[in-house]
Amino acid sequence: MIRFDQVTKRYADGTTAVDGLSFEVAEGELVTLVGPSGCGKTTTMMMVNRLIEPTSGRIYVDGEDIATVDPVKLRRRIGYVIQQVGLFPHRTILDNTATVPALIGWKKAKARARAAELLDLVGLDPSTYGDRYPEQLSGGQRQRVGVARALAADPPVLLMDEPFGAVDPVVREQLQDEFLRMQAAVRKTVLLVTHDIEEAVRLGDRIAVYGQGRIEQFDTPGAVLGTPATPYVAEFVGADRGLKRLSVTRIEPDDLEQPAVARLDESADRAAARMRESGARWAVVLDAQGDLHGWVGLDEAALAGQDGRVTDLAHRMNAWVPVGAPLKQAFGVMLQHDAGWVAVLDGSRFLGVLTPAKLHEALRRSVDADAQGIGRDEVTFDSVADA
Repeated sequence: MIRFDQVTKRYADGTTAVDGLSFEVAEGELVTLVGPSGCGKTTTMMMVNRLIEPTSGRIYVDGEDIATVDPVKLRRRIGYVIQQVGLFPHRTILDNTATVPALIGWKKAKARARAAELLDLVGLDPSTYGDRYPEQLSGGQRQRVGVARALAADPPVLLMDEPFGAVDPVVREQLQDEFLRMQAAVRKTVLLVTHDIEEAVRLGDRIAVYGQGRIEQFDTPGAVLGTPATPYVAEFVGADRGLKRLSVTRIEPDDLEQPAVARLDESADRAAARMRESGARWAVVLDAQGDLHGWVGLDEAALAGQDGRVTDLAHRMNAWVPVGAPLKQAFGVMLQHDAGWVAVLDGSRFLGVLTPAKLHEALRRSVDADAQGIGRDEVTFDSVADA
């Protein structure tokens, strides 16, 4: 979808921003460009919509040399999100979102309907926020509007320059989660610029790690963390690469243990007998459909006896995560609730529990997958820790 072919940008004062850059971004892929200030990552992105013109080389979008396309027409078919959002203060949120559809000739009703659809997609009820003005929104809400506006004309390509850098850490993580959810639905081809390796790892399908004007490594987050291509990349990624790997390793059903089960509609003494048979001190409480309703302990089930019902004894399950969540999220939930395991759900359906031992096995799996040419027997605990 996006291809750079030996692209160089050299300014009049002799400064070379990027030098001989060649890489490709596949359709529907989210690539993060990460590196320190002045490394050329933003210049790279701004050459895609011709806000900056290359000195030499060619850039192609969907197979078309963008040098042959009118810059204004090009920009209207490429979404663009910046850190400071750039909303028009005199226009309502709905009209701000409908800006590009209006510019390319959509009828007002169609443009506003599309704007309402996109506001809903980014978590802003158009009936509540559509008639407000930018100054009436929080920073995080304005950033959501910026993303909605960039998507309004349904562009195949989305450029994002430090899109979440102007909000506090809690809101930033929430926006990142919402953006990943949205990207899973719309599958745009995205170039996202950031200086934050944590953000690059969390969001990117692949990461381009920039040195001075060149890409030092272009690979998956797991590969960048596990096998840095150069000493520069290793230093930039940091000594805590193993912890960062928790952000890119997702929970799979094979990572889970199956605990004792108590049925929601059974007697307490039957549940206690089931736990004794399996040597368990507790059991998860499930209904006939396999949905989770909490947990129950052996001692309280035994004490309630024949007259007790599991439905009356079940405790709320606070320590849970959805399947596919990163290990970092599961680890955080364990710490937050001082739990020895977390339940893993698919919707409300119980799949199993993730224990610290299983978390470690999942981390080993991630290392194995990224250890190119290294067999499973050669991957040791030390290699996991060092990664």
